[in-house]
Amino acid sequence: MSLTQRYDFVLIFDVQDGNPNGDPDAGNMPRLDAETGHGLVTDVALKRKVRNFVALAKKYQSPFDIYVKEKAILGLAHKEAFAALDIQLGEESRTKIPTNLIGLLEDIALPDGLELGEDDEENSVLIVAADADVKTIKSALKETNPTKEVKSFLDSCLKGVKARKPKAQEVALGRDWMCERFFDIRTFGAVMSLKSAPNCGQVRGPVQLTFARSVEPIVALEHSITRMAVATEAEAEKQQGDNRTMGRKHTVPYGVYVAHGFVSSFLAKQTGFGADDLELLWQALAQMFEHDRSAARGQMATRGLYVFAHDSELGNAPAHALFERLTVTPREAGQVARSFGAYSVAFDGQGLDVGAQVQAAPGVTLRRIC
Repeated sequence: MSLTQRYDFVLIFDVQDGNPNGDPDAGNMPRLDAETGHGLVTDVALKRKVRNFVALAKKYQSPFDIYVKEKAILGLAHKEAFAALDIQLGEESRTKIPTNLIGLLEDIALPDGLELGEDDEENSVLIVAADADVKTIKSALKETNPTKEVKSFLDSCLKGVKARKPKAQEVALGRDWMCERFFDIRTFGAVMSLKSAPNCGQVRGPVQLTFARSVEPIVALEHSITRMAVATEAEAEKQQGDNRTMGRKHTVPYGVYVAHGFVSSFLAKQTGFGADDLELLWQALAQMFEHDRSAARGQMATRGLYVFAHDSELGNAPAHALFERLTVTPREAGQVARSFGAYSVAFDGQGLDVGAQVQAAPGVTLRRIC
């Protein structure tokens, strides 16, 4: 079921004694605004948590598979798309194998893209697949240490093999297939014009997130930590039997962060993002921290998800005007906050219980999901 409304939303979460989003360019210290001292969490970090939750909930099954997942080789998904669409981006070649090389080739573990077979006259042939990746094949063959004769024969078979570029219509078909299979492409979009794989175009996602910013300036603490073991005997000798190594850990004692998000029904129609996807997104934003625990992150939790639903696709009020009316403020000015109870969340000065709805503006309904 396609979307027919515009949505804007506010995500409120907190962290206690953890690092919500380390900056690798600053020794993994918590990200912050250097001028104001407010903490930051990137949109990329939040999207990662949404992807991880969907992967847990849907077990990477289509149509809720995840494109950008840990250790993924993105190009393989592109090849799978064109294979499923039965679009050949090259031509299969068959080369007769010299008699003296047949046994040698049978002893080699041929990589994907190469296969031994027979022609109509029952001669042994080497089959190079239509979608063969020549660079990958040559790299894999080096590890088999083929003889000079075998290497020369394989090089001659691979010479000139080059996949053609997909036509515009084929790119569009590939893009649609990827959108249909992968939740994160339908939701956040993706650049799929890879040089190393068939081009599946680009998708602008209907769901966009801002950086999350802390309500108040944060204090980034640095802690010394000790490991009572070493990895190698050489390290043990260097430590003269103490086997104690030191490390550093960064935390934020406490901070409340606010991120803003947007859902475009126009872009949703282009990617196939529907009502089921939207409900899964709300569920992920509400529960993603519950399945992302680690000592480094301390305690993190979604404290509020507020959704503005517009009656029309174009929207009935500016997003910034709605966001400004939802405030997160300290209950006591100057108090050092160490829990969420130190803050008050209100819309136009009034609190909103979970599940409650109010009319935020003509044609705009505000609902608190969690």
